[in-house]
Amino acid sequence: MAAEDWFGRWGWGRRCLGKPGLPGPGPGPITSLLLVLILFLGPVASDITDGNSEHLKREHSLIKPYQGVGSSSMPLWDFQGSTMLTSQYVRLTPDERSKEGSIWNHQPCFLKDWEMHVHFKVHGAGKKNLHGDGIALWYTRDRLVPGPVFGSKDNFHGLAIFLDTYPNDETTERVFPYISVMVNNGSLSYDHSKDGRWTELAGCTADFRNRDHDTFLAVRYSRGRLTVMTDLEDRNEWKNCIDLTGVRLPTGYYFGASAGTGDLSDNHDIISMKLFQLMVEHTPDEENIDWTKIEPSVNFLKSPKDNVDDPTGNYRGGPLTGWKVFLLLLCALLGIIVCAVVGAVVFQKRQERNKRFY
Repeated sequence: MAAEDWFGRWGWGRRCLGKPGLPGPGPGPITSLLLVLILFLGPVASDITDGNSEHLKREHSLIKPYQGVGSSSMPLWDFQGSTMLTSQYVRLTPDERSKEGSIWNHQPCFLKDWEMHVHFKVHGAGKKNLHGDGIALWYTRDRLVPGPVFGSKDNFHGLAIFLDTYPNDETTERVFPYISVMVNNGSLSYDHSKDGRWTELAGCTADFRNRDHDTFLAVRYSRGRLTVMTDLEDRNEWKNCIDLTGVRLPTGYYFGASAGTGDLSDNHDIISMKLFQLMVEHTPDEENIDWTKIEPSVNFLKSPKDNVDDPTGNYRGGPLTGWKVFLLLLCALLGIIVCAVVGAVVFQKRQERNKRFY
């Protein structure tokens, strides 16, 4: 992929409704040094779909008009708990205390590379910090298992994206609502009292509650890279939230969404969930892997327990992005040049000093 494509596809970009790819504006003037370094680093992202309808996987998508309105079931999707299906939205929980609800796709997903667009709405009568708890989006081995984690089971296998609206940890510096990511092989437990901080891989503050316009979230997984983006400002633009590399997820898991309320409550609505297949080429070795046997995992440089919050509510322990790598390489290059110049000056002065003794 050319450097220009890299900038256009992985920066901030326009949000095309129902279309994956999230193309962004082209780059401005770029120095030859920057271009060389970017090409040296290699392509960061794989080619993605152009948004044609054939890449929409309807068997894994929830789209209006819904079928089964007024009944207790619908084709391709199961729901349980307080979930209510209407002609305009799927309400996971009403604005009432102690409710749990979820909706799950019937079909396991065997795509290696995919992108999910979620149109959602969280709203209610509660004022600041008097509402909760939030929505969870899932790609997991098990489905339709109620539990304490936003209405679904703990110690899950797979991927979870939490859209948390209430800070249970009174000591946190994070600003809520807050979006975070967790990958689990069944050995980790989500700690509600700490808002999942100990098992969070990355996150960002996102003001999605009680907005008077549509709110969207996109999750992309391709070749070990997990990206989460939001469109919350009614600008038809995606904003980067989370970007992780080294993520390993198997195929054959299920997509779902759940929500829960406790002493505080909100309406948690899903309007649509659209899954797109990303057309990505894999190496022969990758194609020979049994992707259903992969264990969910993440290769990171340090433990999530070392997470440190900053006052803006953003997690500072994410992986190095392309720009960060470039800046580190540039600083290292400048440091080498400075050391070489200083060393040459010192060597020359020593040579001149030695000549005086002859």
